[in-house]
Amino acid sequence: MGESIVRQKILRLVMVTVIGLSTLFILFILSLTLGPVEMGFSEALTSLINVLKNGGRTSNINELIVYHIRLPRAICVIGVGIGLSIAGAVMQAIIRNPLVDPYITGVSSGAAFGVCLAMFAGITIVKIPFYTIPLAAFLGALLAFLLTMFLAEASGGMTLSYVLAGVVVGIAFSSFTTIFLVLGGEKLHGALFWLFGSFAYVSWKVVWIVFVPSLSLSIIVLLYARELNVILLGDEQAMQSGLDVQSFKRLMIIITSLLTSVCVAFTGIIGFLGLVVPHIARILMGSDHRILLPTVMLVGANVLMIADIIARTVLKPVELPVGAITSLIGVPFFAYLLIKRGREYVV
Repeated sequence: MGESIVRQKILRLVMVTVIGLSTLFILFILSLTLGPVEMGFSEALTSLINVLKNGGRTSNINELIVYHIRLPRAICVIGVGIGLSIAGAVMQAIIRNPLVDPYITGVSSGAAFGVCLAMFAGITIVKIPFYTIPLAAFLGALLAFLLTMFLAEASGGMTLSYVLAGVVVGIAFSSFTTIFLVLGGEKLHGALFWLFGSFAYVSWKVVWIVFVPSLSLSIIVLLYARELNVILLGDEQAMQSGLDVQSFKRLMIIITSLLTSVCVAFTGIIGFLGLVVPHIARILMGSDHRILLPTVMLVGANVLMIADIIARTVLKPVELPVGAITSLIGVPFFAYLLIKRGREYVV
């Protein structure tokens, strides 16, 4: 009986993986066709193959556009989709609350504060001005995370302590951000676009800084799938199974906060992804993290790719913030979940 269930899970994972990778490949190539310069699906695919064969050397305008503008954006979308979705799944597991998202530790509010402060004060790193805003966002997120950890540990280090500390820190930083936005006026106009998330300015200079840490930290989380299953049983049973619950939760919170900070630093705050994607994956695969987490990675990459394509095409040539699109997708889906499965959400 047990072996049959395991085989069914593996078969379902293989099927979801094949379908997920296939749709992701189609969406990936489709994203390469989008932009001011019109390009067909076959043209984009041919240009990609040629430029990869030539080691990044381009021979025509299509290859130049695909390689230097659209390819890094598509790779970054996949990395952020994976990272935020994994972070959401882990936070929901360790806090055992399906309403939790990756921003629960206040990192998004801290990142927004860092960006607005840098713009308001006119801070620029002379030698690397391109990295000023991402660095300000990352430092703001790191500061918020450290304050959350300090408050949570000082109040006993319980699961609820991290949630409440994150809420308090997030509100504090959001208040400062609002003040900056009111006082800054036109000076902070660019911050509004960042606050809703965008991949418009992604290039090869930043794509690996986002993609590699995002994928690496997500793979590290996969290694703890068994422990995440154990933690779902409750703290007492997890301790009886030999798991150091407090240390494990602390480690997971650190990893997911770093993961989230890296993602938002360069692309802004993309809402609802880390909240909704784990639910979609659970509907497909159940709650076993050994097969849930790989599914979360695939679903997250696909959903964010779809959102980015919609953001670039729905009001063409105007590009919408991708965070607004993920929220528009996420709100009705989450409302449906609340109606259908609301009784499961009792804390």
